[in-house]
Amino acid sequence: MGDRWARGPFAVDYEQRVDFAALRAGRLARARQAMAAAGLEALLVWKDENVRYLTSLRPQLLAGKSGLLNGALLTGHEVVLFVSGGDCDRARATMPWVQDVRPIPILEEAGLVGYFVDHILRPVFQARGLLRARVGTDLASFVLHEALREQMPEVRWADGDRVMQRARRVKLPDEVALIEEAVAMAEAVTQAALDAVRPGVREVEVAAEALRTLYRLGGEYAHVTTPFVASGEHMSPPTRLATDKLVRHGDLVFVDIGCMWNGYFADVGRTVVCGEPSAEQRRVYRAVYEAHRAGLEALRPGATNREVADRIRAEARRHGLEQHFLTLFIGHGIGVGSNEPPYVGEVFPDAEEVVLEPGMVFAMEPLIWVPDVPGGGGVRLEDMVLVTESGSRVMSRLPYDAALLG
Repeated sequence: MGDRWARGPFAVDYEQRVDFAALRAGRLARARQAMAAAGLEALLVWKDENVRYLTSLRPQLLAGKSGLLNGALLTGHEVVLFVSGGDCDRARATMPWVQDVRPIPILEEAGLVGYFVDHILRPVFQARGLLRARVGTDLASFVLHEALREQMPEVRWADGDRVMQRARRVKLPDEVALIEEAVAMAEAVTQAALDAVRPGVREVEVAAEALRTLYRLGGEYAHVTTPFVASGEHMSPPTRLATDKLVRHGDLVFVDIGCMWNGYFADVGRTVVCGEPSAEQRRVYRAVYEAHRAGLEALRPGATNREVADRIRAEARRHGLEQHFLTLFIGHGIGVGSNEPPYVGEVFPDAEEVVLEPGMVFAMEPLIWVPDVPGGGGVRLEDMVLVTESGSRVMSRLPYDAALLG
C-alpha cells in the first residue's frame, strides 16, 4: 500500500473525502477491540470526547458540567446514548445510527443521580444481561460512583478510560482527514490573531479577532477554552490567558487558541515580536526553534515519547537553556481529546513510555522562558505532527517569525 500517511488529502470539500458512516464503524471497532483486550463486556463512558467517539453526538456544552450531561454504553453489538434532555429530541431526529437514545437529568443532584441509576441505567443493564458483567467506566462524580456501586452491586466496575485511550491512540485515515481540516482552520485562527498584533492593542482584542475567525469558519470552539494570548512580561513566566494588558514595541507575543471542528482538535501556536527583537529574545527564540525542529524530526515509528523528549532537551541544553522549560509536558497526543495520552516530556514521574506508531497525532509545544528580559523572554512554538510509516509529517504550515529567527 505504500505510506498511506505520507500525504495529506488534497480535496477542499471534506464530504468528498470522509465517509462518516465508515468512520463511525471504524471507531466502534477500535473501541470494541480495546474493550475485549481488557476483558470487559461493556463500556460506560461520560467524558465528552469518549461519548462523541462512540456516538458522534455534538452536544451543547455547559461550563463546568463536563461528564454530567451525556453518557454512552458500548456493548458488543450496540451503543446506548444517555443524553441531556435539551439535546434528546435532536439526537433522536438526526442520529439514526444510535437506535437507543434516552434522556437523562444533569447528573449532579443526588436525588436525580439516584433516579437515573435506578430507573434508567439499571433497566438498560438488566435488559442486556450486564448486571453481573465486568464493565469499564471512565469518569464519574462521587455521587454517581456511589450510586452505581450501591444500586448495581454485582457489576464489576473497572477502568474504562485507559481502554478508550488505547482505542483512540492511532487515528483512522478519515480521522486524519478531519484533523487536517481542523489544522487549516487553526492556522487561520492563529493568523488572524497575529495580524492584530500592534502597539496599543490589548491581549483580549487579539483573542477576539482569533475567535471571530474561528466561528466565521464554522469551528466548534477553541482548543484552549481560555484563549492564550500573552505579551511581553506575561510570557516570563507565562500567563496562560488573555488579559487587558497593552502590547508594546519590543514585546514578544504568543498566541495559542487552536480549533475544534467536526469533533477533532488542532493546536497551533506561534510567538512573534511586535517591532524589533533584542539579541536575548532572538537567542531564546532560536533555542526553542531548534529544539522544536529536533523534536519534530524525532517523531518516527519505533521511537518512544521519552526519546523524543530527550532530543528536545538535548538541543535546549546546547543553548544553555535546558533548565528554563515551562513546568509542563512538551507535547501531547490530540484528536477527539484536546490533550490526550501519550505525552512527550511529562515532568512528573511514572508517565507511560510509548513506542510511536503510524497514525499517531501530536501537538508539539516546547516553551522556554527567561526572566527579566525587557519585552519578555518567553517563547513557545507549536505544531501538529502526524507519525507516518516513513517518519513524521508536520501538518501545520504557519511560518515562523523571520525577525526572531534572524
